[in-house]
Amino acid sequence: MKVNKRGIVAFGAIAAVSTLTLAGCAAGGADNSEGGDQATDSSLVVWVDAERVDAVQGAADAYEEKTGVAVEIVGKDVDTIKDDFIQQVPTGKGPDITMGAHDWLGELSTNGVVAPLELGDSASDYLDVALQASTYDGTVYMLPYAVENIAVLRNSDVVPEPASNFDDMIAKGKAAGLDQPFVVEQGAEGNPYHLYPFQTAFGAPVFGTDASGSYDPADLQLGSEGGTAFADWLGAQGAAGVLNTDIDGEIAKQQFIDGKAAFWLTGPWNVGAAVDAGINVEIDPVPSPTDQVASPFAGVKGFFVSSESDNKVAANDFLVNYLGTEDVQLALFEAGNILPALTAAADTAASDPIIAGFQTVGADAVPMPAIPAMGAVWQFWGIAEAAIINGADPAATWQKLADDVAAAIK
Repeated sequence: MKVNKRGIVAFGAIAAVSTLTLAGCAAGGADNSEGGDQATDSSLVVWVDAERVDAVQGAADAYEEKTGVAVEIVGKDVDTIKDDFIQQVPTGKGPDITMGAHDWLGELSTNGVVAPLELGDSASDYLDVALQASTYDGTVYMLPYAVENIAVLRNSDVVPEPASNFDDMIAKGKAAGLDQPFVVEQGAEGNPYHLYPFQTAFGAPVFGTDASGSYDPADLQLGSEGGTAFADWLGAQGAAGVLNTDIDGEIAKQQFIDGKAAFWLTGPWNVGAAVDAGINVEIDPVPSPTDQVASPFAGVKGFFVSSESDNKVAANDFLVNYLGTEDVQLALFEAGNILPALTAAADTAASDPIIAGFQTVGADAVPMPAIPAMGAVWQFWGIAEAAIINGADPAATWQKLADDVAAAIK
């Protein structure tokens, strides 16, 4: 089940919930002497990962010139920024705004450290999947700036044409003389993130959705008939050697770079290595093993406003009207080479055929669930898939996975 537009059709209602009628705009922010605490009422502190400081500095300067509100951009370690935010916001020492990922939303919301955003008329300017990912329990909490998903990298010198489906992909690779036509990162504990497109093609999402289009933790669909069918397929691919838990990320990369595999299911983060190795790379949709679309997960990156900020109105204005512009979203794209979330910026970036390929695949992507219950899924999911690939009974192993997840969620 694909997360659909039900979660965003009523943005007028969402905006009403998110309207910033905030008494917190009064003066008296925390001490900012160390360059990381919340600002006073005439300034904002924004945490970003260190690689993107320059990309947002121009917007900060323009905002100060236009409004008189100074914006301090603070570079942070991407590995610690989330935990630092969660720990510092309740003390009043965190930033007004932090950069982050949409799948943090469940944790951030549970900890009460993020405030709603009002996107207003700009909501329709973003890619659908970016808006879906930025919305939690019917409320928008994140200003999205990038969308990332996996796709198939094809060595067009070995296989000139894209595959029409999964079996055709394997056949094309074998016709080119390859023993291992297709590679995907797995490893001893599996990698369900990379296999999820195939699972969705069997009509087996992790969770169903509620009336607002949000993932519903009470609607676990792993144990559906589609899930069992996917497990059977997984076992068959393991028995045939198409999927192999001995192939981790580095091995998959090396086999593609060495020309031993013509197809590689991976993300944009690996394109550079393939191009640098002289591979003529084409980006293809994930070939489906059924007559349904294979939909990968989408990860969306964006900006959150602290629930304890004294300057929520200014923070909202800066995000929507400055970081939400095409120029800034393209600057962020150039810093990270990830498809922009703003449609106009995405279309401009897609002048690069590699980016265009990922954008096309991303149109069928679904947001990775941000709900807390997803933690229970990750706990068991990969291990069960690896066991099936290695010969465990598909139906029994998959049913145990569903039962274990259901029990953990309860």
